[in-house]
Amino acid sequence: MLSSLLSWLDGGFTGAGIGAMALYLLVVTQLTIFSVTLFLHRSQAHRGVDFHPVLTHFFRFWVWLTTAMRTKEWVAIHRKHHAHCETEEDPHSPRVHGINQVLWRGVELYQEETSNEATMTKYGRGTPDDWIERKLYHPLNAVGPTLMLFINFALFGVAGIAVWALQMVWIPFWAAGVVNGLGHWWGYRNFETADTATNLTPWAFWIGGEELHNNHHTFPSSAKFALRRWEFDIGWVAIRGFEKLGLAKVLRVAPALDQRPNIAIPDGETLKAVLTHRYQVMTDFYRLVLVPSLREEMHNAGKSLRAIPRKLRKGLLDGGRWLDEAGREKLNTLVEHRPKLGTVVEYRQRLSAIMEIRSPDAMLHGLQEWVREAEASGIRALEEFSRRLRSYALVPTRAN
Repeated sequence: MLSSLLSWLDGGFTGAGIGAMALYLLVVTQLTIFSVTLFLHRSQAHRGVDFHPVLTHFFRFWVWLTTAMRTKEWVAIHRKHHAHCETEEDPHSPRVHGINQVLWRGVELYQEETSNEATMTKYGRGTPDDWIERKLYHPLNAVGPTLMLFINFALFGVAGIAVWALQMVWIPFWAAGVVNGLGHWWGYRNFETADTATNLTPWAFWIGGEELHNNHHTFPSSAKFALRRWEFDIGWVAIRGFEKLGLAKVLRVAPALDQRPNIAIPDGETLKAVLTHRYQVMTDFYRLVLVPSLREEMHNAGKSLRAIPRKLRKGLLDGGRWLDEAGREKLNTLVEHRPKLGTVVEYRQRLSAIMEIRSPDAMLHGLQEWVREAEASGIRALEEFSRRLRSYALVPTRAN
């Protein structure tokens, strides 16, 4: 009898070895990742995709079972993050709280914000509020992980406790830590957004596609995070699979940017494309106008572009928003001593201001004036960019 009990404690009902337990852990943690990225994030927070009620209830159950997170709280905190990104109001910005705090103790920031009733009321609207949410998932959220502990213990014995522990830290580390922390600190950027969001890797499969964080901040409501041909979003693959099975309906994806020939002046289509792809437009301006102008100025002075620190060069894109006071002074000095560079920086500022005009008619008029003046500026890079800008249009959206 004792030997049977010890044997059960050692291997549980399955008697599984380390390999089988590792496979089990991979499956259950990826199910949790998918429940977060597909249901909580893309569906509930941003309304980019709707799921069949059967699938929705599975996601809700799995989140309850494996994370103890409440749908309304997660959604509210994430929406507030987008609304106040990189400010004091941002619940988990590494620019505000520090990278170490967000990376290693991000879950504490999350838990602290859950007690903010104003956040829950303002940003948590539209989340499930049915009987099971009110009676089980919300008030008894801690019961789910406790049940998961007993399940793992029954399956694998004492080793199941270790499996459970890894399950419990998976989302706090990868989501609250890596995505919220490193996703605003390190990586590459396709789009120079108004925040510091980055893509951690172009092949996003380990955290359900959340690695493509800069892409997401550029088009938050898009159900598809991969925006370049060489990028891969495993979450989107899952959505397309569910769609073919009739279990999902894609509501929004990011529209592509196109160029039309023979457009003499910006029109309504141009304006729509510029507003939709404002981050792409400003990124193009930096790449096609600012950098070439700076390179030319440095060449004329007998110096290399590399003589200017990369951080300072990037500061040209946003007026030094993320530079410290000393960095901004250096940036101002750099611009003041190079007249042509100063001119294109002024055009960048004017273009950015046009995008903030609330009246569509006034905005279009401002854009047309900007294009006319840019093409008469005598600065080749600015003239070529202006001709490119007036040809912009949106490609009709197709969820593929």
